[in-house]
Amino acid sequence: MSKGTKMKRESLLLALLLTALPLTAQPQRLTLDDCREMALEADKDLQQARTRIEMAGYDRKIARANYFPNVSATGAYLYNNRDIALIDDVQSSMLQSAGSIMQGVLAGTAASMQEQLSGAMTQAMTGTMNQLMTAIQTNPALAQEYMSSPMWQTVLGMLQKMDPSGLVQMQLPDISEPVNAIGADIDQALHPDLHNIWVGAVTVQQPIFVGGKILYSNKMAALNEDLARSRFDMEEAQVVLDVDQAYWQIVSIAGKKRLSESYADLLHTLEADVDASVKAGVMTESDALQIKVKANEAEMLRTKATNGLTLAKMLLCQRIGLPLDSEIELADENLDAVPLPQRTQDKSLDDIYADRPETRSLELASRIYDAKAKVTRADGLPKVALTANWLVSNPNAFNGLQNTWNGGMFTAGVMVNVPLFHGLENANKYRKAKAEASLYRSQLEDAKEKVALQVTRERKAYDEALEKLSMAEANLDSAEENLRTATIGFEAGVISTSTVLSAQTAWLSAHSDCLDAGTELQMAAAALSRAEGCNQ
Repeated sequence: MSKGTKMKRESLLLALLLTALPLTAQPQRLTLDDCREMALEADKDLQQARTRIEMAGYDRKIARANYFPNVSATGAYLYNNRDIALIDDVQSSMLQSAGSIMQGVLAGTAASMQEQLSGAMTQAMTGTMNQLMTAIQTNPALAQEYMSSPMWQTVLGMLQKMDPSGLVQMQLPDISEPVNAIGADIDQALHPDLHNIWVGAVTVQQPIFVGGKILYSNKMAALNEDLARSRFDMEEAQVVLDVDQAYWQIVSIAGKKRLSESYADLLHTLEADVDASVKAGVMTESDALQIKVKANEAEMLRTKATNGLTLAKMLLCQRIGLPLDSEIELADENLDAVPLPQRTQDKSLDDIYADRPETRSLELASRIYDAKAKVTRADGLPKVALTANWLVSNPNAFNGLQNTWNGGMFTAGVMVNVPLFHGLENANKYRKAKAEASLYRSQLEDAKEKVALQVTRERKAYDEALEKLSMAEANLDSAEENLRTATIGFEAGVISTSTVLSAQTAWLSAHSDCLDAGTELQMAAAALSRAEGCNQ
């Protein structure tokens, strides 16, 4: 095997081994501000509070829309299984046969007239002929001349044969069919086709005066939005406070873990020295057993601190939205002492009342119910609105209800509504809203007193924690000096084992007290900031 091939094979095996080895993930380093931001983004209650703010914003926009005209379009279709008739069946039948009826009436009238005319003409012709014959017969000359004339004989024969009734025969036109057709058209017009009805309308309404209801409704909507933001601030402040406490709890437990490890190392070192002294005959087995008991206790303390730190980090991960098994490392976790909090000048109570979400919420609630009372009062006042409509329909009501669209109609007017009496409903609603506003004002005064007491208590707690930290630091200096001198004396053989153990125990207790005091001071500062309504 060549040297190059062997090197390539070794490089390949090394790469495979490196790939197979598990890589240790680096813990995620987080500062206090990082934890706060992550908690604010991950908290479910805050997400719901943000949604409530968004909903309140939509309510404000909805209330603002009442200032503008209300424009709506309406369409409707109606089917009727029976038609509508404007005349009864007898009248309808008469209209359809109007021509035949008129033809019969005219025929009867013409026959009567013919009979009367025929009798009159017959009488007149008979009288005329008699007069003519008398005149001829009384005049011998005429009688001889005309009576013997063939032409006159012919005329007399024709007159005697003539039927006077034939002279008055009247030829009437047949009007039954055209008049029947006209009657049928009129009858159809009086039976409109209303089986299918189509209606469309565009309506515009503009309120002019509604007793101030629109104005105060908009004020209520704006106040509700501010109230939603105030409640969000309250939730946010609580989340920040919880994260701060969890953060500094981890810092305290991490410090105690390091402290337990240092204490265990001291005891193990002391245990080795005692074992050597026992072998040299300088110390007894009793001294060695005392050291071993303390060493076991130190190991137990280290185990508890390790488990407590793991649980505390899991709690913090849950609050900031990370998986519970995430590896995190806090920026202040490895500090020898808990840092002092940054405090600003104490705020006045008026500023605190203005900044506390609880008092702001109650103040907004009282203003909301004041506006609600005015809205309720507006329900009992007159309301004036302009209205305009454009209507279209089929059948056409403007042209004999024909089955065509009517081309539209425009109307405009003013509507006035004046409430008169409804069992004093509006008056009682107004009184109820005023009572609710008074209730929230009373709750606001009570909340201000409680806030003042809380601020005073938290300030006292902060001062006590600060004094406790100062005392713990002084005790720690004494415990370290005591341990140093006890260690030197033990090494010189002038101090017993129990004295050294007592010095180490005092050193451990002093360090633990110092960590607790620092953590308590940080938590007191966070609680005081929460009580004063400070932005974290």
